[in-house]
Amino acid sequence: MTAPAPPLPDIIPGAGTGTPPATIVPPRAKPRLRALDGLRLIAALMVAAYHYGGRDGEISEAWGSSPRTQFPTAHEWFAYGCLGVQIFFVISGFVICMSGWGRPLRSFFASRASRLLPSYWAAVVLVTAVFALPVVAYDAVSPSDALVNLTMLQQPLGADRVLGVCWTLWAELRFYALFALCVVLPGATRARVVLFCAVWTLAAAMARAADEPLLDVVLMPEYAPFFVGGIGVYLIHRDRHDLTAWGITGVSWLTGQHHAVSGLWHAPDPGSFSYRSSLVIIAVVTAGFAAVLLIALGHLHRVNWRWLTVAGALTYPFYLVHEHLGWVTVRALHQGLGLPSYATFALTIAAMLALAWLLNRYVEAWLTPAIRTGLGRGLTLRSTSPSLDLKRT
Repeated sequence: MTAPAPPLPDIIPGAGTGTPPATIVPPRAKPRLRALDGLRLIAALMVAAYHYGGRDGEISEAWGSSPRTQFPTAHEWFAYGCLGVQIFFVISGFVICMSGWGRPLRSFFASRASRLLPSYWAAVVLVTAVFALPVVAYDAVSPSDALVNLTMLQQPLGADRVLGVCWTLWAELRFYALFALCVVLPGATRARVVLFCAVWTLAAAMARAADEPLLDVVLMPEYAPFFVGGIGVYLIHRDRHDLTAWGITGVSWLTGQHHAVSGLWHAPDPGSFSYRSSLVIIAVVTAGFAAVLLIALGHLHRVNWRWLTVAGALTYPFYLVHEHLGWVTVRALHQGLGLPSYATFALTIAAMLALAWLLNRYVEAWLTPAIRTGLGRGLTLRSTSPSLDLKRT
């Protein structure tokens, strides 16, 4: 039997040349932007306020009457909570550009899949199971549609959604695909990222003018400004003197507020649930851009409390479960136990945060590393195995 070959020795720069070996200094880890985690949670709470008190629909069945009756004054402000989604998209543009810079495509794919799928799968199973209970007054989707929901492709396939908020994940997936194909695959550089932002902004405007459904699906004209704006803010984060990045961010804000007003404003109508002022819509969008920009420029570096990291970790599972399971909780607390509206509102938020903690602690903590390792194993072998490297050369 042939003895196994000894391991290849580490190659030290300068060895055998008479010069002292180079000292390898590992790169310093970038500090976590904890204020961004806090902003994520604020955006999620805005959306929850909208779902619990800023609209009609199934939540009215949970309260037993319209939220306009439950919150005579606050419902007008809760109606602006839906703009938390646009703030999420700005944060996503920032974070995806930051995490995708210098990362191979397979690693980028593994990081996104491991981040999105564990809590999403758990939320789909949990909501489906709860809605199947006889005591729950809401209809569950069909078994076939529930299974399709596990792919995150239920919307383009025309299946019923288990989670009402999953339409935003469909927008996120399309953004990831565009960014991966145009930036991550060829390799992220400033010039390539700037070109991506410019081309997507122009193409999205042309898609809106063309009124072509396929272009709308691919280019997302109403949401592109927020993703692109987040990317522009990240470029400012890298170099605050980058005038082009400021231009990208400014144009994105201008077009983004236009789309937000177009989608949410309507003339005063007594028959409508709420009336949103165009000026307040613009103010909320501006505040979202400004908050991410202040964080990127380091002006909120003092907002660095450790609990914000926990808040950021809870945001995604909270966002997934809060709407549909919130209906069940509101009904049980308000109609079942007779608790007042504001107490029910607060306790429902607390219950959904507690459930989010359980999902983070017992689902994400287990599945996220497993998915990331499994999907990234081929990349790791190619980069660390001497035999594979020798075969490739």
